[in-house]
Amino acid sequence: MQEITLDFTNCKYLLDLHKELKEKFGFPDYYGENLSALWDCLDNYCNWNLIVYVRGIYELPKEWDEYIDKILKIFNDVHNSTPNISFKVIP
Repeated sequence: MQEITLDFTNCKYLLDLHKELKEKFGFPDYYGENLSALWDCLDNYCNWNLIVYVRGIYELPKEWDEYIDKILKIFNDVHNSTPNISFKVIP
């Protein structure tokens, strides 16, 4: 089982979030840095046994709450379609 830790603690901009996602998951250079691209890449590139720890969600600006909820929904949907990938939010 492989593990990845996404650390959003120091993200100041939404693009910082996507940079962290791209780097940690090894997405291709053409990753579009948006929610649709996130779903597409997770659905197409991540099919191995994987636990993803997500850190720093609670430190992000409140105005990002809706966007973060959408990312967490994508994570949940990916887990439902590919149960060998699990996402866990940690403090």
